[in-house]
Amino acid sequence: MTEKYKILWEGGSGELVEKKSRFIAQTVPAESEEEALAFVEKVRKHYWDARHHCFAYVIGERNQIQRCSDDGEPSQTAGRPMLDVLLGEEVHNICVVVTRYFGGTLLGTGGLVRAYSGAVQEGLKNSTIVEKCPGRQIQITTDYTGIGKIQYILGQNKIPVLDSKYTDQVEVSVMAPLEREQQLKEKITEATCGRARLSWGEPVYYGILDGEILVF
Repeated sequence: MTEKYKILWEGGSGELVEKKSRFIAQTVPAESEEEALAFVEKVRKHYWDARHHCFAYVIGERNQIQRCSDDGEPSQTAGRPMLDVLLGEEVHNICVVVTRYFGGTLLGTGGLVRAYSGAVQEGLKNSTIVEKCPGRQIQITTDYTGIGKIQYILGQNKIPVLDSKYTDQVEVSVMAPLEREQQLKEKITEATCGRARLSWGEPVYYGILDGEILVF
């Protein structure tokens, strides 16, 4: 598994007006080049009367696929600046299309670069981005004398709790970052004098959105 990285969870839109030209940015999650290009065509059909539909997308854990298009704007004034914003924000699995309605005034190369970059940033502001982290679900079983110490350790280390069951013993299910799972095991073992039992799940990617745990 790779290190943690950010993905687009939910798309959004934003708009920028520069000298009466409208730049409408729309983002969408994309896990393949086919999905990205299908979205570009969808935007073209929706804004059929616009002059330009410039786009950029970044796909893969390591940005394996990167593409962009100026769609008739002067070379390097639209697609590349848009792609640079995505790479600079380190967002993966995302496609963004900026639709331009020409306002009658030429903006020049510098003005176009600023407008297309700014439109993408506006779109990102209204999008939902989640950080995918490599982790593992751990089931902790303990007696009632040990649960207080375990809860303290979990809270101190900001370990998300998935579920808790209280019967004749206590079972707590947590999601631990892979990079900290051994440290967590040692702390719990020491705090409970080895009485707590830990059961490990398979490595997964997880994220946190509005306090909820997402497992990918």
